[in-house]
Amino acid sequence: MSHLPGRKQENHKISRELFVLTYGALVAQLCKDYEKDEDVNTCLDRMGYGIGVRLIDDFLARSAVKKCRSYSETADVIAQVAFKMYLGVTPSVSCSSAAGNEFSLILDKNPLVDFVEELPAERTSLCYCNLLCGVIRGALEMVHLAAEVTFLQDRLKGDAVTEIGITFLRKAEDRKHKR
Repeated sequence: MSHLPGRKQENHKISRELFVLTYGALVAQLCKDYEKDEDVNTCLDRMGYGIGVRLIDDFLARSAVKKCRSYSETADVIAQVAFKMYLGVTPSVSCSSAAGNEFSLILDKNPLVDFVEELPAERTSLCYCNLLCGVIRGALEMVHLAAEVTFLQDRLKGDAVTEIGITFLRKAEDRKHKR
């Protein structure tokens, strides 16, 4: 069978749409299973963490990125390479601390919410895309970078943008190996 130009792009779009629809069904089921939004958020984070732990190998093999030398370089790789590779979007990155260990990923478009109009009124503290925080945290942990990852703003909750905050928990000099 011959390779048709544009075919890979089409398959990528179909699989992303299937993932988004499946993800919506997963969140809906979790909302039925758990009364408290905090329990759903925790479950999504835990699931994402497991995905991130496994996904990092695929990412490193497919992206051929070199070792990052700073937290800002790591944040740029997450935004410009990982998000583009797996979700087809490129968030902007901003550093939000003088210490250089806190960054925000700002998504103009969040593909996980393509088919979501709004959150149910009774689910005000639900963090619908919390899976992403777990994925980032799990992947970073596998490359020995402890981080706290949280949603700072969410368009589903009426904010102007979707913003994910990443705080690296160790100072840069803590990462250097002693000989």
